[in-house]
Amino acid sequence: MNSIGKQVLNALKGEINEIDYQRYIKQLTYDESESKSNLAVFRVPNALIANWVRTKFADKIAHLFEIKTNIKPTVSILIQASSAPTSAQNTAPLNMERPSGSLLNPSYTFQNFVVGDSNNFAFIAAKNVSEKPGVVYNPLFIYGGVGLGKTHLMQSVGNVMLSQGKTVIYTSVEQFLNDFTRHLSNRTMDRFKDKYRKCDLLLIDDIQFLSNKNQIQEEFFHTFDALRNENKQIIITSDKPPKKIGGLEERLKSRFESGLVADIQPPELETKIEIIKKKCEINRVKLDREVINYVATIIENNTREIEGILSKLNAYSQLMGVDITIEFARNVLKEQMAEKRSNITTDLIMETVAKELNIKPSEIRSKSRNSNIVYARRIAIYLSRSLTPNSMPQLAQYFGMKDHTAVSHTMKKIQELMKNDEDFRVKIEELSNKVSVATPE
Repeated sequence: MNSIGKQVLNALKGEINEIDYQRYIKQLTYDESESKSNLAVFRVPNALIANWVRTKFADKIAHLFEIKTNIKPTVSILIQASSAPTSAQNTAPLNMERPSGSLLNPSYTFQNFVVGDSNNFAFIAAKNVSEKPGVVYNPLFIYGGVGLGKTHLMQSVGNVMLSQGKTVIYTSVEQFLNDFTRHLSNRTMDRFKDKYRKCDLLLIDDIQFLSNKNQIQEEFFHTFDALRNENKQIIITSDKPPKKIGGLEERLKSRFESGLVADIQPPELETKIEIIKKKCEINRVKLDREVINYVATIIENNTREIEGILSKLNAYSQLMGVDITIEFARNVLKEQMAEKRSNITTDLIMETVAKELNIKPSEIRSKSRNSNIVYARRIAIYLSRSLTPNSMPQLAQYFGMKDHTAVSHTMKKIQELMKNDEDFRVKIEELSNKVSVATPE
């Protein structure tokens, strides 16, 4: 008879796509000797698979265990032939009652966080909080888009305080709500309050999901006040600043804004390159500079894409027994790029280039010989020829040129620059990707 772990993985196979199952889940081995009723231990070949499973499937695996055993365990992912915990393993005592799935990721540290212009302010704020919790910036409210590093910074503070023996609780609004509902129905609200109001640090993700949930807003309000009155640190993340969260009580907005509100913007190209280098170092993936630059250009704003892309390249490389060259990377990721580029128009290219270079679209199509405008016009022409089916005569007409020879001259000029200037080539590739994912205005 199959072990409970194998039963869970078989059940998971029916809920996810075949590619994810073959690439990741099939690599998992259930460690029956190390597992307990409240702890499910799996082993995997490398850190990339471990990180990917933790991010994408750990909650689902825990849920399937709960369905079969009525106990929702902590899911721990270990690398084979090593007892060292991966980022998916719990670092706190197992008997400490905490919200389900609220484990800190040990790899989320300040040392592993890549700082750039887009996130420097939030990084410095979080670092200061880790040094003087409950004293400066309480609460610290970090907001920004998906995959920009909010949770990484939040948990970096948590890991610092955890190493000092402090009590840290990390949870999402959804988990907080589920925990509240469970204790309310079991008439054990005293335990709920003890858990959340007697910690040294409360980390709560995705606070925007408190919107229009009046009962849980009331409970969180009292939890917030109880912690801050005791000078306990609170860190909150959201996809938007407090004042723009609809369906949220004004008294909560006021409290969220009473500390420090810090935003994280999408990373600039240079920061994306450094993030990829750091991920390669952590996951022991070897990519040369050209491949790293290419990956940086095809990533949108969500830097979590990096894990998936590196995992995909690494898996294909191992399966095929070849090194990851630029040609290999382009081939593996070509379908991903083809999907993005199916509906590109010259108008869309114009809008994107104009926005990125801070020039009006009308100026690009004008006769102006201003160097900045000429530069933007050449890039727009190059991208239009590369990404759309328009012919040179069609583009000459669109951009108000004399004939197609002017377009041909521009193409040669840009190609020459790309050949001789790698930074320029990378910028063009990044612009190409931004066009691919842009939405027409």
